[in-house]
Amino acid sequence: METAFQETAKNTALLAAMISWLSAQALKFVIGLITDGEINLVRLVKSGGMPSSHAAFVTAVSVGVGKQHGFDSGVFALAAVMSLIVMYDAAGVRQAVGIQAQTLNDLLHDLYSRTAITPVKIREILGHTPVEVIAGALLGLMVALIL
Repeated sequence: METAFQETAKNTALLAAMISWLSAQALKFVIGLITDGEINLVRLVKSGGMPSSHAAFVTAVSVGVGKQHGFDSGVFALAAVMSLIVMYDAAGVRQAVGIQAQTLNDLLHDLYSRTAITPVKIREILGHTPVEVIAGALLGLMVALIL
């Protein structure tokens, strides 16, 4: 009888998702290194940026589930629908929240610029552009198809 760890280690859908996420985060690091010319280890774990690790992760698991259970199965349909919701959220709702955060930061800076008060800056980059989501989805698709 196999242990839960051994069973999990053989789950190709989960493996594809993890490899896709790690690849997306590594690509963000490399792209940042090229564009900014500096090593920023935070890029290895933070959200936002090119490519979307959210999209890579959920696309890879969906394709992996489809390969395991059939693309006509209910479990694939569930995985695909959840993936689309995550990607829509990453490019839509979370992107809008990032824009709102930037606007609030600008307003607070202007409001308190001539005072001794330093407002706490809200994190601005929360979501993805549609191009970042598409790139992440393509990465997840490729990884899942290879495994």
